Amino acid sequence: MVKGSAPKPLVKKPRLILERGIEVGLRAGKGFSLRELAEAGITYLEAVKLGIPVDKRRRSVHDWNIKILKDFLARLEKG
Repeated sequence: MVKGSAPKPLVKKPRLILERGIEVGLRAGKGFSLRELAEAGITYLEAVKLGIPVDKRRRSVHDWNIKILKDFLARLEKG
């Protein structure tokens, strides 16, 4: 698997005092959380073999990241 084709996770940007705690959007993250991988049906070792970035420190679970992972797995099964 080519590393360039691996999916990128999206995480919320930090809330800044300057912006009065208003959510300012999403940015690319370092890796998917372990719980996101589990909910998508992927183990940690499978993710590493597929070239999917994993961030063991992250605890948050975002539905859009689970959807990204499931779409990626569906593309792998097709072709």
